[in-house]
Amino acid sequence: MTKTEQTAAPAALPARQALPAEERHATELAFLAAYDDGPRPPGWALTPRAVVTFVCGSGGETLELPASRRAPAGDGPGLPAGLMVAPKFVGERALVERCVVTLAGERGLLLVGEPGTAKSMLSELLAAAVCGTSALTVQGTAGTTEDAFRYGWNYALLLAQGPSRQALVDSPVLAAMRSGRVARVEEITRCLPEVQDALVSILSDRRLSVPELAGTADALVGAAPGFGVIATANLRDRGVSEMSAALKRRFNFETVAPIADADAETALVRGQATAVVERAGASFAVDDAVLDALVTVFRDLRSGRSAEGWDVERPGTVMSTAEAVQVAASLGVSAAYLPGGDVLDLVPGHLLGVVRKDDPADHARLLGYWDGPVRRRAEDGSAMWRRLWDLRENLR
Repeated sequence: MTKTEQTAAPAALPARQALPAEERHATELAFLAAYDDGPRPPGWALTPRAVVTFVCGSGGETLELPASRRAPAGDGPGLPAGLMVAPKFVGERALVERCVVTLAGERGLLLVGEPGTAKSMLSELLAAAVCGTSALTVQGTAGTTEDAFRYGWNYALLLAQGPSRQALVDSPVLAAMRSGRVARVEEITRCLPEVQDALVSILSDRRLSVPELAGTADALVGAAPGFGVIATANLRDRGVSEMSAALKRRFNFETVAPIADADAETALVRGQATAVVERAGASFAVDDAVLDALVTVFRDLRSGRSAEGWDVERPGTVMSTAEAVQVAASLGVSAAYLPGGDVLDLVPGHLLGVVRKDDPADHARLLGYWDGPVRRRAEDGSAMWRRLWDLRENLR
């Protein structure tokens, strides 16, 4: 290979590491739009029933597209005649149904829960299914201003021609209002209260005033059919910027809880970690027994009680499924690119990295877990837990 060819080689790599939900699942979305032609709220891309199916899956059933809705032969690839819709969110179907009903009823939807419970993912999936895009997103931070919810200005045009529609820069929320789509607000409680309250009139009146354009047709923007807002908030962030009572009344609150079923959580960790490792250019080669042990540790520390019923001192850090995915992915990347030992030997070090994020005292709590459930399982004869017990020194 020449030097020129070596330089040009990276151009063949994928342009993006991760695709938005509407692109990752484009075939499913198009199929469901054709499959379910029932009643749908104005401006929606799918029926509410199809939105729930998209998020929760078809329950292992292959949905058959009616012959009248299939593309004629010779008209390109078209849609598949049948499709099994994979579940994308591990949680209660009733929760997803309530979320869909909230959006159909033109209420704001606020997803709350501990960090790492897939609130953002659920928000993205709902937006993609309802309106075809999840891109109209505001990331809430302490530095977020009202412009992120209302509008800003192109100051070059503003100085050149004064306030005008051309000089106006729509926020994601305003763009969603104009087009009848769903706007997403991530970590709304990270925003200052006076910034949050810019949403009050938008959610109640379904319109936004632009005083600078008074006297023109653009002075008042009304929400097109289909407009909605999905916000997320971490329970750990309560009190950072508490929402006003007026804003709370404009949202329906839904709590996204940690995954209750251990097998479902293990399957999710395996699937998402596999995807991460494959994007890194390798195959996921972590043994199922190691993953089971990893998820067990996370669940024990998260709940404060082991699967056997032994008490566990919970760390201050949230031992979320998302963190378990990251540890599993790290193990997979290590096994692929830095082989040379048992991947189980790496587990204590990665766990220590997780628990040290918030409270230094969590180090002692992790050691206490090792001296409790890990030791007792090792004494019961489990080779896996015996090896983990022998690795206690790696936690120093």
